[in-house]
Amino acid sequence: MERRFTQSETGADTAASEPSGPLARDIHWAGERRSAVGIASLLCSALFVLDAGVGRLDATRGALWTGLAVLVFVILLPARVSVGPGLLSARGMLVEHTVRTDSLVSVRWSDGVAQRMVLRDTEGNQVEIDPTVLVRNPAMWHRFDTDARASIRHGTLRYGVIALCELTERINRETALTVFRASGLQ
Repeated sequence: MERRFTQSETGADTAASEPSGPLARDIHWAGERRSAVGIASLLCSALFVLDAGVGRLDATRGALWTGLAVLVFVILLPARVSVGPGLLSARGMLVEHTVRTDSLVSVRWSDGVAQRMVLRDTEGNQVEIDPTVLVRNPAMWHRFDTDARASIRHGTLRYGVIALCELTERINRETALTVFRASGLQ
């Protein structure tokens, strides 16, 4: 479910009750987007060269290979995650999903090949993100952790405290390993 804050008819900001502060964005997203473009382009180029080399390249096959490359790009392009005061947003190619991180109801791990974290807030909004986004971005993790702790204090987070503890342990472990590597102790 998409959520946007707009100006009311009186000109007052409907998000005035929202805490203000900077957004923390995924600093690795641009590199992942470049990788998705590169892989899709490489696939398309290889298919064109192979088909041209065999002498079977025509407009129909060219459109098929281009469509396949676009599909690979869409699959590989990760959602752009940003965390602001009280909000976490994941923007895909077509839609943006936002949850209130200061009023979370549940945090759970989804089943599947890729580990995903599913967040749901008191308004019924839901966002599914890759938890490594929070692991790789300390500013995002700090903002999210602060708001998730507020959810626990307010009593809205009913399910998923254990999932948050698991993520906290993972991030603490990654941070310790990074410190050890930087100091030459590993």
